[in-house]
Order: sequence, then structure tokens, then C-alpha cells
Amino acid sequence: MRLLLVEDESKLREQLAQQLQRHGYAVDSAADGREALYLASEFDYDLAVIDLGLPVVDGLTVIRTLREQQRRFPILVLTARGRWQDKVEGLEAGGDDYVVKPFQLEEVLARLNALLRRSGGFASPVLSFGALTIDTAGQEVCVDGQPVELTAYEYKALLYLAHRHGQVISKTELTEHLYDQDFDRDSNVIEVFIGRLRKKLDPQQTLKPISTVRGRGYRFELAGAGDA
Repeated sequence: MRLLLVEDESKLREQLAQQLQRHGYAVDSAADGREALYLASEFDYDLAVIDLGLPVVDGLTVIRTLREQQRRFPILVLTARGRWQDKVEGLEAGGDDYVVKPFQLEEVLARLNALLRRSGGFASPVLSFGALTIDTAGQEVCVDGQPVELTAYEYKALLYLAHRHGQVISKTELTEHLYDQDFDRDSNVIEVFIGRLRKKLDPQQTLKPISTVRGRGYRFELAGAGDA
């Protein structure tokens, strides 16, 4: 999942970006509100973490502007302000949740995970697709109750497709949401990931979870729990 991190404190920004990357996010960072708005105009994000106390353009203005531009990705607000009025302002501007500094990384990760689930229409941290389950908290995938060993990028590719089950996802879109800006975008790598995923998830070719839509990309075919 591709995430926009907007924080003006350089040490905190670097540390948080590194931790988020270790937990599977492709992170683009901005040090001020103007840079954040530029990145959001150039790239399609799955999530954003935005500090309210930003230079050049403040965080509330960034959030309002993103919503006015119809950017619908979930936004986690970071604030050092303890007043309840500041929290309310962040939510009313278009934020979806907030964390007050100083915070624990585990809380940030849990809130981001919850925002992703809700945006994909899932209430539980375990995404269920019949025989296939994805535990987003433990980052564990099972088929018929048996764990399936995936690499970090195989897991990220599967999670992105699963969150958009039924939609056709191009190789370019998948690449942009798995990797940081400076990654050498070779679509053949995506083909390799998808091929390995199919073999690991469906060695007997009975589930057929991921189909190829010729000339367009890939589609996760399994219906989620509760789907019609």
C-alpha cells in the first residue's frame, strides 16, 4: 500500500517512514504542506499520515484541499495538540482518525490497518474469501486453514488485489502502490509475483483467485465474506 507521510520534524519523519516501510508500506515523504499537495496531485495514494503543525501550508488546509480535490484516501491526523477542539477540527476538515504525539508506533500501525480495512469494506482484521484468509494484523495468509509462506512483496501484492476484489488492476497501478518513487518500474517483476502467488495459493488450480484480463491487468476473483 502506498502512503503519503507529511511531517516537518525531520528526525520523526525519517524514523516513522523507516518503520512504516518495514511494515510493508511504500512511503513518500513531505516536509511541508505545499510539497504534500504536489505529491498528492502526482500520485495515487492508499493512505496519508498528516501532521497538523506544518510550515508553508498548515495541515488543516492540506486536508481540506485534498478533500476539495476529491482525494478520497483515508487520512490519519498527527497532532501535538491535546485540546479536543483541535482533534475535532482535524476530523471535520476531512481526517478519518487521529493520533496525539508522542505516540507508540503500534498505535499508528493499528489505526492505519483499521482505516485500510474500512476503505476496502472490511470490518474484521481477518479478510475472508472462502478457503482463503488474510490476517492483516499478523500478516498471515492461510488456505483451508493452512499457512502459506509469502515474501513481503507477494503479500503486499495479494493484499492490494484483495482490497480491490472484482476490480481490474493494471501492472502500472500495482507497481505504483507497492514501491517507493525511486523504484525501477519493471512490469516483468509484477508478472513474476503474480505467477508465484498463483502457485502458492492454488497449487491444484481449484481456487483460481487471480485472473489475467488480457491487455488490462489482473483481477482478484474470490468474493469476500458478506458479498452478494
